[in-house]
Amino acid sequence: MARPSRYPLEFRRRAVRMVAEVRNDHPNEVAALQAVTEKLGIGSRETLRNWVKQHEIDAGTRPGTTTEESAQLKALKKENAELKRANEILKAAASFFASMPQWVQPGGVRSFFRCSGLQPVAFMAMCGSAGFLAGR
Repeated sequence: MARPSRYPLEFRRRAVRMVAEVRNDHPNEVAALQAVTEKLGIGSRETLRNWVKQHEIDAGTRPGTTTEESAQLKALKKENAELKRANEILKAAASFFASMPQWVQPGGVRSFFRCSGLQPVAFMAMCGSAGFLAGR
């Protein structure tokens, strides 16, 4: 799980706007980033550079994965993991039921009576008080 940001979203947006405003006042991007970083007291220039880069990606001026696409991808990965877990549970259940005798499987008791020709009452009469077949 990602840790929460130290800087609120509005603060980050304001910092990105400031970089765009002062970009022409400085000889290069690094100098503009450094000036805004010092003015706002941001931990590092690299942090601000990442915010600017992500803003440009979200605006469509730079190629990359947008914030929205990233969130959607994260949700799809989570859903995929849940479906894989559910699939494993179903495989285990199928294996469990496949290893049981046919007449014990769900719906198998009815099949057992149909195939054996016995009526449920006659079958119960054959069973002992413990519920097992007396002949066992």
